[in-house]
Amino acid sequence: MRIDRPHSAGARVQTALPALLSVLAAFAVWEAYVRLSGISALVLPAPSRVIDQMILHRALLWQNTLPTLQATLIGFSCSMLVAFTFSIVIDFLPRLRRALFPIFVISQTLPLVAIAPLVVLWFGFELTPKILLVALVTFFPMLVALVDGYASTDRDIEALLRSMGASRKTIFVRARLPSALPYFFAGLRISITYAVVAAIFAEYVGARAGLGIVILNAKNSFRPDLMLAAVVISSLLTLTLFAATAILQTIMLRWREAGARSGGST
Repeated sequence: MRIDRPHSAGARVQTALPALLSVLAAFAVWEAYVRLSGISALVLPAPSRVIDQMILHRALLWQNTLPTLQATLIGFSCSMLVAFTFSIVIDFLPRLRRALFPIFVISQTLPLVAIAPLVVLWFGFELTPKILLVALVTFFPMLVALVDGYASTDRDIEALLRSMGASRKTIFVRARLPSALPYFFAGLRISITYAVVAAIFAEYVGARAGLGIVILNAKNSFRPDLMLAAVVISSLLTLTLFAATAILQTIMLRWREAGARSGGST
């Protein structure tokens, strides 16, 4: 059976075009200001100079992007697993929500600038502290989104399944978990925007490689052009991961809708 695709490639391009044009306009204004004002490149380098540094130091940037990406993906995967596990536990044992949520909220009030040096001090300069900091920063939005998603389940559907003798586990799998998917992906998109920043900040505090190290070394060498080149790479990395979550959401929701249609037609 053919599944309609309401969003064609042309429609997606038209949707993204205003944002792309606004970004290009901002860079054009930036370039014009630097050239017309005569401001020193040590204060504000032009976008063209930043791009030149990205090309000139592409090997260095690529070598340091990989450790940042590795820490981001591993930390985010651990965060997603922890958030999903705790959301299920809280959903099946509601009393635990009152016991655990204050702890989770407190974990989000800890200033990263204070906790990051301690984590590096405790776990060294390898991958572990970066993974922990990424997980700490990103798991709470996903947890809240999942819990709210379970609570949004249609009560009539739950009552119908219960009247048919469905177990608590069956109700969760058939009704509560599918209802939470849109909420989960909303939390996923929020969390992924924090993940790269957390990894870079952990590297900035203490690491052997990564974009945070490039930014730190460029700052100490008074190279704002190279600093901004690393910042642009980190932004592109974040946008790529954000787009990947959006694509995954589209695939998952289409699969769910296709399953619902096939289930309804039987």
